[in-house]
Amino acid sequence: MDLGIAGRHAVVCASSRGLGRACATALAKAGCSVVVNGRDEATLEKTAAELRASTGATITAIAGDVTDPAVREALVAVAPVDILVNNAGGPPPRDFRDVSHADLIKGVEANMATPIALVQLVIDGMVERGFGRIVNITSASVVTGIEKLDLSSGARAGLTGFLSGVARQVAGSNVAINNLLPGSFDTDRQDAIIAAAAERTGRSVAEIEAARDAATPTGRIGRPDEFGAACAFLASAHAGFIIGQNILMDGGQSRTNF
Repeated sequence: MDLGIAGRHAVVCASSRGLGRACATALAKAGCSVVVNGRDEATLEKTAAELRASTGATITAIAGDVTDPAVREALVAVAPVDILVNNAGGPPPRDFRDVSHADLIKGVEANMATPIALVQLVIDGMVERGFGRIVNITSASVVTGIEKLDLSSGARAGLTGFLSGVARQVAGSNVAINNLLPGSFDTDRQDAIIAAAAERTGRSVAEIEAARDAATPTGRIGRPDEFGAACAFLASAHAGFIIGQNILMDGGQSRTNF
């Protein structure tokens, strides 16, 4: 399928690895020029070089933490932004009793305030040009409770609520804002969660992974390329009638009808 976005310019936050990288890859394959971002400059440059080699796309690497306003400004300064993929790693799993006030502020800054700030930077240009796609990578925990991810869940749910009205406000200008909610995917983040669970419970990593897969109707976790393809479709010319939606990608693990 031709996604109709060849020649468009995309910014993908936290895209040196994991789901962010998968989204950047899919957009580059669709013909977009892509700004990739990450805090580890060496990893980011390696990713950028690999994407250039594998897709032939124009890839610009901007290193830094997106919670830094200067980094956000650099991300959007490369070219007028047609597609924004908001993404940031979540806080480490912990019991809600152990979440300090400082932890709370840091989590909200990373997973709510920063994505909103990036939307504010690009939205008017999208409206003026009559095309824009914003995909926020949040979490399945926005719609279903997941123990010890309370801080991540709360901040991402706040982002979802904040942008819901915004999505309707700009939809008439062919600007579509939507959210992708990943469950378990084969990423470094998932490995860290499993390792922490193994340490906490005394169970083996293999045992926890087997139980996780057994609890998912697909019998497996997701592949990052599947997630990237979904992101690229929401960023495509065909997604202008999908507005303010939460697209859950968890292999059916969340047993909810709505």
